Amino acid sequence: MSTYPSDSSETRPIPGTPDEKRDTESFAFQYDSSRSRLASPDQDFGVPDGGLIAWMTVAGAWLVLFSTFGYLYSFGVYETFYSLEYLTNHTPSSIAWIGSFQLMMPFALGIVSGKLFDNGYFHLLQITGGIIFVVSLFMLSLAKPFQYYQIFLSQGLGMGIGLGLTFVPACGISSHHFAKRRALATGIAHSGTSAGATIFPIMINHLIPKVGFAAAVRASGYVVLGCLVIGNAMMRTRPRPPRVIPDIKSFFADGAYLFAVAGTLLSTAGVYIPVIYMQLFSVQHSVGSSLAFYSIAIMNGTSAIGRVAGNYLADIYGPFYLQVGTTLITAGTIFAVLGVHNSTTLILVSVLYGIFSGAWLALSIASLASLARTPDEVGARTGIALALGSFGSLGSAPIQGALLTSNFLWMRPIAFSGAIVAASAVCFLGTSVLAGRRSSTR
Repeated sequence: MSTYPSDSSETRPIPGTPDEKRDTESFAFQYDSSRSRLASPDQDFGVPDGGLIAWMTVAGAWLVLFSTFGYLYSFGVYETFYSLEYLTNHTPSSIAWIGSFQLMMPFALGIVSGKLFDNGYFHLLQITGGIIFVVSLFMLSLAKPFQYYQIFLSQGLGMGIGLGLTFVPACGISSHHFAKRRALATGIAHSGTSAGATIFPIMINHLIPKVGFAAAVRASGYVVLGCLVIGNAMMRTRPRPPRVIPDIKSFFADGAYLFAVAGTLLSTAGVYIPVIYMQLFSVQHSVGSSLAFYSIAIMNGTSAIGRVAGNYLADIYGPFYLQVGTTLITAGTIFAVLGVHNSTTLILVSVLYGIFSGAWLALSIASLASLARTPDEVGARTGIALALGSFGSLGSAPIQGALLTSNFLWMRPIAFSGAIVAASAVCFLGTSVLAGRRSSTR
């Protein structure tokens, strides 16, 4: 293990002198060239790496992600309901814009929320974003049938903005309390997304036929409100070391980073099609309607395995080549949707897609963070890449809906999505090769 950057000719500070202290406070990452990963020295600044407050904060972040990002993944239920009953005057493509815009916002606003989080506005972001999210959710319950603009403004724009303010800070708060076990803590917090994406689709699917759309949405809104209040009360921040403003221009001279950004953009344009359309596909192909309602819950629930395992393995083996493999397998599970024709194949494809797409997301973030040259670049590199990648998620569902058409030509959107995700694996392979060359040179 060597300190990056390394230079055999440089003068080393004498132990115990002010020069040594300044060298420690430069926050240079330690670079493990055999695994292509970076380790942060936050433990030098009193990060407890555990304890009651630390794990309470993880639990609070779990509740926030459960009730916000987890709720977003229930849009597949809304897509089916809108297409078949509530917005039958609109095409699947126009309806998909609602979910795509909502999905784009947490990534597009990541630059803003990440910067404010670094500047110490964590609780302000959580409270403001939570209020916007809950108010927008209750406004959705007031939306009338066939009134597209009402649903778009509340569910797409309002809930998207609220989620955009809370997502990155909720993911990053574990860095205040963990160093060696940070990846594990982050993976546990992220599993809240999987739990919410499992419970909310089941809840909404059961309530809409029984109590109606408005009452079902309000019931889910009360659950979200309670989780956000408790989650915010549990989370705590810690003082952070002073930050150095990173050189943004240098990011775009880094070939490995550019390949990673391109891979993120391409993969987000295709990877979410099963989450949005699997339930509708199953209903259209007469795969037991009751089981079809659970398909989204199965995918989202099993994604917790991939999220936790992906973070854990990235710490051991490095994220880059793992990212290539999980992306290719995810592309294969998208093509496998075409083979769903009974309960067994539906469950099998849903489980495999859930595990590997969950790992894909965890490894995408880990890969971007590992390309940072100093700790001060982690947030900027990740935020910029996710913001650029958000344009892929914005256009994904509308493009897929346009390819699907009102005649439900499933081969076209599934082939497009699987192919573009497979193409993104080539970009991630470029990142792996260039990152490996860089590490061997150092």
